[in-house]
Amino acid sequence: MTDIFVYGTLRYLPLLELVLGKPSAALDIQPARLPGHQVYAVAGEPFPMIEPCAGQEAEGLLLRRLAPEDTGALNFYEGGFDYTLKPVEVLPEGGSPVPVEVYFPEPGLWARGNVWDLDAWAAEWGAMTLRAAEDIMAYQGRITPQQAARAMPSARRRAASWLAAQAGPEDPAHDLSEDVIVHAHRRSHIGFFACEEMDLQFRRNDGSMSPVLNREAFMNGDAAVVLPYDPVRDEVLLVEQFRAAAYIGGETRPWMLEAVAGLIDPGEQPEDTARRESLEEAGLTVEDLELVGEIYPSSGCLTQKLHVYVGICDISKRQGGGGVAHEGEDIRSEVLPFDVLMERIDARACQDMPLVTAGLWLARHHGRLRAEYA
Repeated sequence: MTDIFVYGTLRYLPLLELVLGKPSAALDIQPARLPGHQVYAVAGEPFPMIEPCAGQEAEGLLLRRLAPEDTGALNFYEGGFDYTLKPVEVLPEGGSPVPVEVYFPEPGLWARGNVWDLDAWAAEWGAMTLRAAEDIMAYQGRITPQQAARAMPSARRRAASWLAAQAGPEDPAHDLSEDVIVHAHRRSHIGFFACEEMDLQFRRNDGSMSPVLNREAFMNGDAAVVLPYDPVRDEVLLVEQFRAAAYIGGETRPWMLEAVAGLIDPGEQPEDTARRESLEEAGLTVEDLELVGEIYPSSGCLTQKLHVYVGICDISKRQGGGGVAHEGEDIRSEVLPFDVLMERIDARACQDMPLVTAGLWLARHHGRLRAEYA
């Protein structure tokens, strides 16, 4: 049996229960404090860190007499993040010091933010963290803690996208609780992308239920797409980059001209992503965003929703761009007159669906945008 002190997100009982796979009532839990330490938010991340801090006490939970399967689950969830169990003494509420183990991050691993607040974190990040943890913990025993840690940022993006989809308007023609029956749900693969499958039935147009069907979905977070347009010069900017998926699929032209695009980070609005990606990929500051649509590019197999925009900008002021090197991006930009883009679309020379969609929308609103901004 092992005693462990948790000070961060695992103080959130729904998350602790999910990771351990058992209700908190089945655990021996006591409030406790770790003297000489403080818990801080990690800058730019939805989780905290702990550091030595004289005169402070880190609040947490003492988990006593954990079974081997419990410590195995905790090590899987925490161990891949370069967190190491170290022995310390904590003060249980109303008790004497107790020797325990605590997960400490490697020094210098994260940039420190403000003092961490559990309630504020739970309100902002609790639901997303639970969904991501459900995804990750389904792979315990199938992947290493290090693989789980590498998959976690993508799991968080998928979780945020799932929650956004759940918050959307309900289908007035269908009651999902009655019109879809899930018989089995399996998680098949996790990495930068993920794959899930279900055995399910759905209500058919004649009112009957379909046979049980096996269907797979390629899981990815939502993305923002922006076609930069300069209404004064009547020009657009396109980006070109190598697309491994197209190459793997047999495409002989895997360097594709596209609109600017990028995945939406948890807590980020699609418009913010569009502006950030315009700077990163094209070196452009977008002045205004015109929403083209919020669309599924391939709803039969891909969970990703695209938030597509035309971005009003001054192309002559572009500086930098080219993408983010540590993300493996190598991006070339190309400026075209609007008419040339239309000629390429008509000639079926554009392979990227979001680019074609944004280009056709721009053609329909071309006169209005020129009148408003030129």
